[in-house]
Amino acid sequence: YQRRVRDRHSTSFQMAAVSLNFLTDDGESHAPSLGLNAQLAPHFMVPQGNPQHFLATAHEGAAKADKLEFAHGTTTLAFKFNDGIVVAVDSRSTQGPYIASQSVKKVIEINPYLLGTMAGGAADCSFWERQLGRECRLYELRNKERISVAAASKILAGYCYSYKGYGLSMGTMVAGWDKTGPQLFYVDSDGSRLKGHKFSVGSGSTYAYGVLDRYYREDLSAEEACELGRRAIYHATHRDAYSGGTINVYHVKEDGWVKISADDMMTLHDRYTADAPN
Repeated sequence: YQRRVRDRHSTSFQMAAVSLNFLTDDGESHAPSLGLNAQLAPHFMVPQGNPQHFLATAHEGAAKADKLEFAHGTTTLAFKFNDGIVVAVDSRSTQGPYIASQSVKKVIEINPYLLGTMAGGAADCSFWERQLGRECRLYELRNKERISVAAASKILAGYCYSYKGYGLSMGTMVAGWDKTGPQLFYVDSDGSRLKGHKFSVGSGSTYAYGVLDRYYREDLSAEEACELGRRAIYHATHRDAYSGGTINVYHVKEDGWVKISADDMMTLHDRYTADAPN
């Protein structure tokens, strides 16, 4: 780096050389003294070489206490019906057994007609779906029309497949309305891409599927469909410790998506238990 030295009569530059030899991957610290006998802790080392090898050794070769454990928990769902698509999610973020946040926005608003959901690694889902939003906008500017839901989901699947084996953790749904009508796709971090009528992703998805499979119909009214999505997420948050917080419901219609509600799951618990028969 450059260091500028000023005095009363002149300005000159001096070059200071910094050795980076201490950034090795042999597991030992080789930090320079810095005058305080400081040592660089091994677990703060910058990973070198192949990221796949680094992740494999971090999971399998380290002591149990130092392992990298990516524990995820969430419940997201989306389903098609005659009047569009309902998307419902919880808002809890967990770090293993700890609740990191109760207010995570798990529906990513890609554009006024496209929604994406977040399950897995929050950073991975957020980054790549926001990148998808930029690609969708560029497509509109180049072609003077909105991108189709199928094409948008294909772009996202391409991103994921390009980084397959590099540690991405994503289980997302892309929902939207294009000139072919409402469309719903599932995309995960392996690059898989599935088209369907209803999906649920996350640690609480089995509980949500139980409610969906029992009460889902294509001829639901918009109000009934939103209530079904809300209730399915509520039951998942009630049974799954890694899901909870606020239940957010969106409705994707021909003229774009609308956020229907954001209800605290404990408020819904009081309402539903009061309505339940004794």
